[in-house]
Amino acid sequence: MLYNQIQEAVQFLKKQVDFQPHYGIILGTGLGQLANDIEVVGTIEYKDIPHFPISTVESHKGQLVFGHLSSIPIVAMVGRFHYYEGYSMKEVTFPVRVLKFLGIRLLFISNAAGGTNPNYEAGDIVFVRDHINMQPENPLRGENDERLGPRFPDMLSTYDRLLNAKAIELAQHHNIRVHEGVYLGLQGPNLETPAEYKYIHTVGGDLVGMSTIPEVLVARHMGLAVFVLSVVTNKCYPLDAISETTLEEVIATAKSAEPKMTIIVKELLTYLNESASDHLSD
Repeated sequence: MLYNQIQEAVQFLKKQVDFQPHYGIILGTGLGQLANDIEVVGTIEYKDIPHFPISTVESHKGQLVFGHLSSIPIVAMVGRFHYYEGYSMKEVTFPVRVLKFLGIRLLFISNAAGGTNPNYEAGDIVFVRDHINMQPENPLRGENDERLGPRFPDMLSTYDRLLNAKAIELAQHHNIRVHEGVYLGLQGPNLETPAEYKYIHTVGGDLVGMSTIPEVLVARHMGLAVFVLSVVTNKCYPLDAISETTLEEVIATAKSAEPKMTIIVKELLTYLNESASDHLSD
């Protein structure tokens, strides 16, 4: 049973690290170096955690790191899981449920994405304000366990607009180019065709990627607030701006944006810690 597996993983982690994180962070493609800024209390390999999947993506280390970022207790997933790796959506999102039961208040999620808004350039940072789910499986499908969340979770206030506004304010203070947009999720692992990029733009997607939405769905199922930021790693619209893209280029672009993302995450953590915003942990 899923609930029992979550508890087994949580108890294992609590025995390994005597530490209470306040926030969780999922570090996506090319963004794992943020872990170097953490004052580490403990690091645990995914392969050692009961029921955890193992990341098969080259750029994902596969570690759970406990420690302090800007003196604030956090737990970071250095590497995530994707549906295209062959895992079920329940396996992909299992770590999010574990983080919730470890007691985090809010989940930061980062990702690399293609930009289907013509105003976005490679290297820009986008704070997600909504999403369009076009992935083929939902992690909430199947029998619902009320101990984890309701059968039909509402998605109206999934992304906190006040928190996005604060992040935009912080970015502007540092002259960091940012946007607020809609993330559309597809299965992958192939990149999209020009016709698909045009479709994504037409239906209102500013970004396209292969992750994030399953984790957001599960976080909201459990009443966990989320903040999502994407790095635009390749320009996908207008169509004449598209060029062939390699994984190496995606990682390089994401890494070039990493210092900017680090500034935003650190200052947002400080803001959250100081403001005690009750509406973020409802």
